[in-house]
Amino acid sequence: MKRTESHRSLLSFLLLGTLALAGCGKEAAKGGPPPAPEVGVITLQPQRVALTTELSGRTTPYQIAEVRPQVGGIIQKRLFTEGTEVRAGQTLYQIDPATYRAALASAEANLARAEANLLPARLKAERYRELIAIKAISQQDDDNAQAALKQAEADIAAAKAAVDNARINLQYTSITAPISGRIGRSSVTAGALVTANQEDALATIQQLDPIYVDVSRSSSEMLQLRRQFANGTLKTDAAGAARVKLRFEDGSPYPRAGALKFSEASVDPGTGTVTLRTLFPNPELLLLPGMFVRAVIEEGIAENALLVPQRGVTRDQAGNPTALVVGAGEKVEVRLVKVVRTVGENWLVEDGLKPGDRVILEGLQRLRPGSVVKAVPFGVPAAEKKP
Repeated sequence: MKRTESHRSLLSFLLLGTLALAGCGKEAAKGGPPPAPEVGVITLQPQRVALTTELSGRTTPYQIAEVRPQVGGIIQKRLFTEGTEVRAGQTLYQIDPATYRAALASAEANLARAEANLLPARLKAERYRELIAIKAISQQDDDNAQAALKQAEADIAAAKAAVDNARINLQYTSITAPISGRIGRSSVTAGALVTANQEDALATIQQLDPIYVDVSRSSSEMLQLRRQFANGTLKTDAAGAARVKLRFEDGSPYPRAGALKFSEASVDPGTGTVTLRTLFPNPELLLLPGMFVRAVIEEGIAENALLVPQRGVTRDQAGNPTALVVGAGEKVEVRLVKVVRTVGENWLVEDGLKPGDRVILEGLQRLRPGSVVKAVPFGVPAAEKKP
């Protein structure tokens, strides 16, 4: 009897063990495969982007003129203060005019003498014209009288030209500013002897408002830019002009905007670059000639640009740019992309991606093409993500 009870107890224990093992198996079956990893994505949307490029350059005066004497003599006075603004036509130096006044007086006297000789020559020519009509004189006498009249008229013309020349030379004794602008230091003082059109300038005037900024750009970039305008990838603004902004050498911005005026018609064979000239207002004279600056040129407007953060683009073993996107079935796909340039912290993508693509920016580690992922908006806090 006792043996039968022991046998029943053993069967009950084995049955309970079997049920327990079965329950564990069912719980393991309920666990299933691990959940898909979460990845942060952005959905690409076309946008209007103003494209700019930053180039180094130097400032150049809008106008520059070297002051030189056009007649020789002794400098009597210097009539300006070095480093100040002068206006066009303002007298800068005075050369001793005594000899030039005398030359003008002599020329005027010669003119008066020529004018005095004209009257008798004219009267004689008129009388001889009447006498030759009645054959009272020879043809030779009449010809001589007419030639004498023309000679007297030519003498007056020459005398008038001499007077004009003497008057101009007298005016040149007052050396005036050819342009308005800031004048530099003077190379001569009162008492110095100067000569006409001498090699050394007396002073230099520079017009600094407005002021030019000359920058250089490679010919290949210029060619690419023209192609983008030709095929409609880039468009100018409503005014059709390229705006330019400046940054000083220390990185601080210049407060006024300028404009691109023109580019050189030839390429520098030594550097392979083209010079671009921009123009900036400079009323406060913050920009001085020869300063190193950085010019930010607005190249055009990309109407349907696709921008991808730089962290979303990597390089494969061949060095080609690639991006991981979440495709159909929430599976990871690798796309070869063509990037044109950087725009801030983004890449401007020309090919390989399209609007609506979900580019993976977060959770890139250990991802493989074809693996299933759970896409969530990049940058959204965990508390705000939908389950």
